[in-house]
Amino acid sequence: MINGKTIAVVLPAYNAEQSLKQTFDEIPKDVIDIVLLVDDCSSDQTVEVAKSLGIATIRHEQNKGYGGNQKTCYREAIRRGADIVVMLHPDYQYSPKLLTPISAMLAYGEYDVALGSRILAQSATKRGMPYYKYFSNRVLTFLQNIALESKLSEFHTGYRAFTRQVLETLPLEENSDDFVFDNEMLAQIIWFNFRIGEVSCPTRYAAESSSISFKRSVVYGLGVLRVSASYLLQKYCSMQFSIFSAEGKKLTK
Repeated sequence: MINGKTIAVVLPAYNAEQSLKQTFDEIPKDVIDIVLLVDDCSSDQTVEVAKSLGIATIRHEQNKGYGGNQKTCYREAIRRGADIVVMLHPDYQYSPKLLTPISAMLAYGEYDVALGSRILAQSATKRGMPYYKYFSNRVLTFLQNIALESKLSEFHTGYRAFTRQVLETLPLEENSDDFVFDNEMLAQIIWFNFRIGEVSCPTRYAAESSSISFKRSVVYGLGVLRVSASYLLQKYCSMQFSIFSAEGKKLTK
């Protein structure tokens, strides 16, 4: 706990057998109360490794996608009593050692959402981020900051922490089950006026790190532009989109 808040770390996993133990070993157990892994029908031994480490594990019998995996993660973390939920990829790309400061940003009430930013950290490309991903990250983030009237250093990090209130308020069931879920969620957070903080987060890119292909990256980029367009159309043209509706379906219903 931090400041009396129950902290949960959720691990959305897909073929994370090789990196899971290293990730888990660096989680600060004196701070984190719940560690939950949701396996999205991996073809390797991810579930077996998780259980051998004593991690609470849920397995999807059919692949539900990256967004679908997160929906299960957050729903189960809420059900287990978490006040703060941090998503940490089990591929060891993001440092588990930053879980304490990221959680503390929310536990002491300064922010509702905390992001681990690769861009605020030094030399993302020197640490292995492909140049095309770095370039597209900067361009898309620039466009989204204009469209959503925000000042984030990046919209595309996978290291995120949320208060229980955020997860219970956002209509997350309206979001995609694919990779664009992350971007939809940040747009929703801004739409519903939650406070976002960022912390510098160096990342590692190794053979076992999860990544999407160039083709999937293009599809993701187009999805990001669609999210921003939907935000603008609802705000300025009175069009209605379910992902920005207070009446949209929530995880807890």
